[in-house]
Amino acid sequence: MSKTLFITGATSGFGEACARRFARDGWKLVLTGRREERLNALCAELSKQTEVHGLVLDVRDRKAMEDAIASLPPSFATLHGLINNAGLALGVDPAPKCDLDDWDTMVDTNIKGLMYSTRLLLPRLIGHGRGASIVNLGSIAGNYPYPGSHVYGATKAFVKQFSLNLRCDLQGTGVRVSNIEPGLCESEFSLVRFAGDQARYDATYAGAEPIQPEDIAETIFWVLNAPAHININSLELMPVSQTWAGFAIERNKA
Repeated sequence: MSKTLFITGATSGFGEACARRFARDGWKLVLTGRREERLNALCAELSKQTEVHGLVLDVRDRKAMEDAIASLPPSFATLHGLINNAGLALGVDPAPKCDLDDWDTMVDTNIKGLMYSTRLLLPRLIGHGRGASIVNLGSIAGNYPYPGSHVYGATKAFVKQFSLNLRCDLQGTGVRVSNIEPGLCESEFSLVRFAGDQARYDATYAGAEPIQPEDIAETIFWVLNAPAHININSLELMPVSQTWAGFAIERNKA
């Protein structure tokens, strides 16, 4: 019996890599994305390997999410897995210089969008029961502070705690919840954060051997295929090149 997986933000980065990885193993896919042309092209490509249903929508749009999920074809009705991947960071300026619109967008996408997809799909995951999984994409930014992380890091701290709380509420249903927390990863995510600044993007990853989206996809594939009696609560990944900085100290220059 084929398994069905719902992936948000599937048109680039981790979401696209996960779609390709699970398609190779024959999982049926429901893929969401804002960019219609990209989503349609990906669905057409992967439909040669498995059944794919694409949903062009923004996870921030609660009504659109409700309508799309309610109208899923019967063959996609029961879900084995949900990957809450849709998310973004905007800007690296310190808090006093940030645009409130950017903060709103991060909260609406990283927190509210994840809430919408999770709550709306919970009945379908519970309907599957034992072995069903929710995988949330967190970040090391939810664990460790750094300059310019402000609201982005706070949204990922929400993902961390929300994942833990979900586990409590889902006890007895057989549904598992995991929070994947990547460090330095090379993907379109950073180009969005840098407002399309390719030079800054290139400098960020130069010589660092960062994590690739395919690495995260393989990790999530392992998590979703773990024995049904095992829950991976959280998994933090960093490239070997990345470690922690020391505490910042402001010194009196007088």
